[in-house]
Amino acid sequence: MQRDEMPYARAGQVVGLLGGSFDPAHEGHVHITKAALERFGLDCVWWLVSPRNPLKESGPAPIGRRVDAARAVMDHPRVTVTDIETQLGTRYTAQTIAALQAAYPGVRFVWLMGADNLAQFHLWQDWQDIMARVPVGVLARPGDRISARMSRAARIYRADRLIGRAGVLLGRSQAPCWAFANLPMSQSSSTAIRNAGDWVSGPVVAAPKD
Repeated sequence: MQRDEMPYARAGQVVGLLGGSFDPAHEGHVHITKAALERFGLDCVWWLVSPRNPLKESGPAPIGRRVDAARAVMDHPRVTVTDIETQLGTRYTAQTIAALQAAYPGVRFVWLMGADNLAQFHLWQDWQDIMARVPVGVLARPGDRISARMSRAARIYRADRLIGRAGVLLGRSQAPCWAFANLPMSQSSSTAIRNAGDWVSGPVVAAPKD
C-alpha cells in the first residue's frame, strides 16, 4: 500500500476522529459521521482506519483494501479517510490522540464512538486519559442506548455530559466533556456484511495456478 499524506488541519479547527477497522465500511458509518458533523459542531471528520483492533483476536482485511473501500463509501467534502495510525505507529486510541495533538498543535480533536463502544469504554487502554485529553461524542446505535447510559464511563463522568442541543458546543468545550446524540440509526453493520459473504476479512490468498 502506498502511504498517504498526513491529513490537513489548521489551528482552531474542530476535527472529529472516528476510529475503527472499517472491515468493511458501510452506510451506518456514513450516517453517524454526517450526524456527528451536525450534532457536535465539527468542522470535519477523519476516519482512522486502524491496522487492527486490539480487542479482536482475528485480523481484518489488508488495510489498503479497507481504505479504498471506505473512500468508495464515504464521499463528502468534510470527511477524510486516512491510514494515519499506521503512519504514526500507534496501537491504542490514547496513543493515537496524544500523537495527533503533538503533530497538530492548536487543532481541537473530538473522539467519536458508537454507544456500543461507550458500554465497554472502561476496558480500553488508558481510557481515562482519552477522557482527559479530548471531548467525546457518542452516537446511539440500535439497542445500545440503555447499556451505554448505564456504563461505567457514563456514571463516572455524569457531571461532564452536555445535554441535548448543548452537544453542538462539544468541540469547543474543555475535556473531560462528552455528549450523547440520541438519533435513529442505520441497522447496517460490518459483521452482517461479512456474514452475508459480501466481504472477506483477513489476508487475500491468491488462487493456485493450473
